[in-house]
Amino acid sequence: MSPPLGSLVWFRRDLRDHDHAALSAAITDEPPVWCAFVLDREILDALPSRTDRRVEFIRESLTELDAALRRRGGGLIVRHAHARDEIPALAARLGVAAVYANHDHEPAAIDRDAAVGRSLDARGIAFRTGKDHLVFERGEILTRAGTPYTVFTPYRRAWLAALTPAHVAAHDTAAAAGALAPPPPDLDDRVPALGAIGFHATDLASVGVKPGMSGARTFFRDFRRRVDGYADTRDFPAVRGPSYLSTHLRFGTVSVRELVGWAHARALERDGRGAATWLSELVWREFYAQILWHFPHVAGRAFRPAYDTIAWPDPPGNLDAWRAGRTGYPIVDAAMRQLARTGYMHNRLRMIAASFLAKDLHVDWRSGERHFADLLLDYELASNNGGWQWAASTGCDAQPYFRVFNPVAQSRRFDPRGAFIRRYVPEIAALGPDEIHAPWTLPPAILAARGVVLGRDYPPPIVDHATARQRALELYGRATAPGPARARRRD
Repeated sequence: MSPPLGSLVWFRRDLRDHDHAALSAAITDEPPVWCAFVLDREILDALPSRTDRRVEFIRESLTELDAALRRRGGGLIVRHAHARDEIPALAARLGVAAVYANHDHEPAAIDRDAAVGRSLDARGIAFRTGKDHLVFERGEILTRAGTPYTVFTPYRRAWLAALTPAHVAAHDTAAAAGALAPPPPDLDDRVPALGAIGFHATDLASVGVKPGMSGARTFFRDFRRRVDGYADTRDFPAVRGPSYLSTHLRFGTVSVRELVGWAHARALERDGRGAATWLSELVWREFYAQILWHFPHVAGRAFRPAYDTIAWPDPPGNLDAWRAGRTGYPIVDAAMRQLARTGYMHNRLRMIAASFLAKDLHVDWRSGERHFADLLLDYELASNNGGWQWAASTGCDAQPYFRVFNPVAQSRRFDPRGAFIRRYVPEIAALGPDEIHAPWTLPPAILAARGVVLGRDYPPPIVDHATARQRALELYGRATAPGPARARRRD
């Protein structure tokens, strides 16, 4: 038997050939290097729909990555299988000495990687993993007492104080001649079509999403031209304010080090307020990632155990109306329709929609979290969970429960002329800027003059906000009352 030679790089949420920690380490330490991606059936088979924009985004990004690797003498081995079985089998088949991969901190990924590591070890193959999709991970940013941060602002201060040029330096993946190995002929099947893995084509292109490294470059180039106004425009959904890079960060078609390095340098300039604000958003992503790492129970339960005692009423029909964008609150309905139509929701709207589900409709926040998980193109467990627990006031650094978003006030403030509402709730587009935020408050004569009939063209409000708010305060109050009082209130 010939001695093991070379390495296998297992791509996961890092679909690029540059500034890639695992690829760089493999090229340096264990050439020749084969590259592989597994369309993991453990994940894909559990998806609720066979028409999933994320699967198409991955598939198109893989095609671009494969082409980039082939230009450098390599290529991508793509398998449709269970990764925990396929990676050890593939590594043994190639006869490599080691498998390299970048960390993934979601609980299911940790379990999968542990199983892969055990299987590789049994075959005498090393499994080497390292940091890539975060600037600081795990326990790298801790309090002086050596404990995890659970409040964002001090975490951000510590994060920024710890940042050095070395943390954002790119990992060199420039391969020496022959460092990348092409797929063996019997494994050179190229990237399978969607139909070959049981999925259907989506409207990805028509909703304005460009996959792959080229898509990330396009969005980043566009955002660099707009970043100076980010602090002033980011909360207005009718304005092109966000970077729209979240999906690319999720799947690693762009390097977080590149984004952070650029944002930090720009923030230090005289007019860098916009970049500084955006950098804080990138730090929020890392804050929630370290919360999930240190407190994995948040994946299914409230960060604060007291809030798991809330007896959510879950009134019949409320969740369905919210999902369908038929609550009678235009800003909430526009947000939910944007999500269904595009796979994206503006961050301000995520807060409004989440608060409304929990605190106006009194539906368990986890039901909303799952709905977002099913539809968001940029879905990341840590960020999605952190955002929902913030809005539902159950999390570590959460909106206090007694602060309840008023959907009408939010609408008037962040979509003052109703431009966003008109885009996604066209049945009330004839209403004026001062009318469109709360149609049920208008006299019937005005509605009739605009050609709008509530109950026919658009639903009346599913709840009264003031009444629902008071009921929410009672629900949360019972959960946070001292032990004996809490018990008496539940009776």
